[in-house]
Amino acid sequence: AQVLVESGGGSVQAGGSLRLSCAASGNRNSFPTLAWFRQAPEKERERVASIGGDGIPRYLDSVMGRFTISQDNSRNTLDLQMTSLNAEDTAMYYCAAGPGGATMRWDFHHWGQGTQVTVSL
Repeated sequence: AQVLVESGGGSVQAGGSLRLSCAASGNRNSFPTLAWFRQAPEKERERVASIGGDGIPRYLDSVMGRFTISQDNSRNTLDLQMTSLNAEDTAMYYCAAGPGGATMRWDFHHWGQGTQVTVSL
């Protein structure tokens, strides 16, 4: 089974940057799609960025140009570099792994415990 552990969350002022990291263990071959989701209080969990077996990153429109997802297959890690953060980015961020073609949150079978990102004005 996949085990995912996130790190790197914290508090930052608007306009600042944070880098999240997810360490994955287990058999990656069955779950080639990796993603970052986030969930703000009283809101649906939404996919922020993902990268599949094709290596092509995909982003939520509101983070395009500000967030960058990257994976290091040698270290089995998935990072999310976040810049120009604003208050709307405040949420719990989760790392997730799923099968090829996974896009919706119910497609992803493995989740980390989450890391909090708080952006203050």
